[in-house]
Amino acid sequence: MSGFVIAVDGPAASGKGTIATRLAQTYDLAMLDTGLLYRAVGVLLARHGGDFDDVEAATRVARELTADMLTDPAFRTREAGEAASRVAVHPPVRLALREMQQDFARRPDGAVIDGRDIGTVIAPEAPAKLYVTARPEVRAERRFKQLRGQGEAVTFEDILEDIRKRDERDGGRADSPMIQAPDAVLLDTSEMTIEQTTDAARRIVEAARARWEASR
Repeated sequence: MSGFVIAVDGPAASGKGTIATRLAQTYDLAMLDTGLLYRAVGVLLARHGGDFDDVEAATRVARELTADMLTDPAFRTREAGEAASRVAVHPPVRLALREMQQDFARRPDGAVIDGRDIGTVIAPEAPAKLYVTARPEVRAERRFKQLRGQGEAVTFEDILEDIRKRDERDGGRADSPMIQAPDAVLLDTSEMTIEQTTDAARRIVEAARARWEASR
């Protein structure tokens, strides 16, 4: 990759999406939310009557997915998040989506990519890597407020259970598990406001950018 790539990894509701969006705005870079790809696969598979455990069917959906198909609001629901975690455990699905993500990482001007295996698998040579996390209870509270704001009838207890299950699945899968890259900077947002989190992320990226420019 020739451009400045910022890899933002971490579990669900950690704040990585907000961080990635603001970093993309700050540095005028294109952004890709890779979780949206898996959400799309899960939702489209279910929409056509497919089974999340059917690897072949899930892989077919992943292979047919294109960027212009990602605007469906249904991909932002709680059910979509659960579906994403279910299909993401299948190595063929991850392989089918990998090329699209890696092509994005090779953009000449650089990019911001948000996901769970960006710094380890998709863009291991990214100059800037962040691993964003927060305590499960904090993340559940954030997601609970987000979904209630969208009109979904949910409870905090159910969301917390979902968060813990997703963490277990995402961190325990055999292919591309959710782990912190050795050279990623850990950013725990549990006690931070959005503004504090954004500022901390920007300072991490600024330091990485300075090292990157010095090495060119």
